[in-house]
Amino acid sequence: MSSDESETVTLTRDVVAILIPAGTKVELPEGAAAQITQALGGSFTVQVQGHLFRINGGDADALGKQVVRGPEVSEDASDEELEKAVWAQLRTCYDPEIPIDIVELGLVYESRLEPVDPANAGGARKAVIRMTLTAPGCGMGDVLVNDVKTKVLQVPSITEADVELTFDPPWSRDMMSEAAQLQVGMY
Repeated sequence: MSSDESETVTLTRDVVAILIPAGTKVELPEGAAAQITQALGGSFTVQVQGHLFRINGGDADALGKQVVRGPEVSEDASDEELEKAVWAQLRTCYDPEIPIDIVELGLVYESRLEPVDPANAGGARKAVIRMTLTAPGCGMGDVLVNDVKTKVLQVPSITEADVELTFDPPWSRDMMSEAAQLQVGMY
């Protein structure tokens, strides 16, 4: 489904969703009609009774959709291959209201890997990510941070994810990629 199409589905079970933009958790009941307004990166933005909600990709079955699996990386992947996989996962994290991933929006300031146990160079890694939001008061901040953690931890060998939310420097539209600016008409 592209971001400009919508589909109405009936929830097949009760599901916890997050009210947009407040960020509060709400249980949507089985049988409720939900209009999917955005289905990007494995997560869903739905409209139910005039309100927008975000449903985690792990609950895709409640919408009658397939749960998206994490990336496949070889067991002996290099740090460079793992870093590429982490960046690919970050590109599956979308602002629930803007159909552009957080990398293209310029919300990710830094992503690096560190060994969990420096004595074991080939072992588990920790992803350290610094990111921001388009607005400091955004109620979806914790949701986006959790989405980043969840998706990065799907990368094999990544056993920890330290995601820091910062507002220094503050986000501006200049941080968006040129493609993202064109997509939202901010060129």
